[in-house]
Amino acid sequence: MLNVTRTGTPGPTPPLLIAHGLFGSARNWGAIAKRLSDRGEVIVVDMRNHGASFRDDRHGYPEMAGDLAEVIEHISAPADLVGHSMGGKAAMTLALTRRDLVRRLIVADIAPVAYSHTHAGHIAAMRDLDMRGLQSRGEADQRLAGAIEDAGVRAFLLQSLDLKSDPPRWRLNLDALESEMARILGWPDIEGRFDGPVLFLSGANSDYVKREDRAAIKALFPAARFAKIPGAGHWLHAEKPREFEAAVRAFLD
Repeated sequence: MLNVTRTGTPGPTPPLLIAHGLFGSARNWGAIAKRLSDRGEVIVVDMRNHGASFRDDRHGYPEMAGDLAEVIEHISAPADLVGHSMGGKAAMTLALTRRDLVRRLIVADIAPVAYSHTHAGHIAAMRDLDMRGLQSRGEADQRLAGAIEDAGVRAFLLQSLDLKSDPPRWRLNLDALESEMARILGWPDIEGRFDGPVLFLSGANSDYVKREDRAAIKALFPAARFAKIPGAGHWLHAEKPREFEAAVRAFLD
């Protein structure tokens, strides 16, 4: 089963399961999970090939949805789900294929469509990072700056760098993520729909969820609602954590 981090205690509300995005981990969501745990139990997972979860050559949405189903069946069903980016696509796939396991769904800054951008440059930069004598995340940031200009992206990626390992290593299965990138960026051909409550929560500065995507969204999720967080980009939960938390509370409760 996926590695899970549990916060809070079970209560009258369904547990809240959080699925992170590509190159992320459960630890990225620690502060938000802790604050939301006042309303009940919050479970944050490391997705396959990320963090402390198992490694596998397959990294498509049917497999990731199956992983989430296994966790929900183990803890308590149904659950509320929050999924960001890749985790959002996995959560949508689960809702469409196992409707009995999902009560409410929040999809953070992603749509059920295929994307054309690539993360090959990020993977190459992580592969090429010189680990020799690396002592701190700040030093790693300096070494990574030549390949990745955006300081925010570097900071996000470096959260998955294990400096306690000798030598340091990435807590990511870069080989599998690279070979399965077409499936990660794509969207599986899924029959059916999820009629439960769904919130598509986007960053106002992000272009991941376009107005022209709404027809595809409504076909699969007829009850979908849409909201944007001002001043936030794709990593809306990290850029505007309080606003993100407030939107989650308002929708779930």
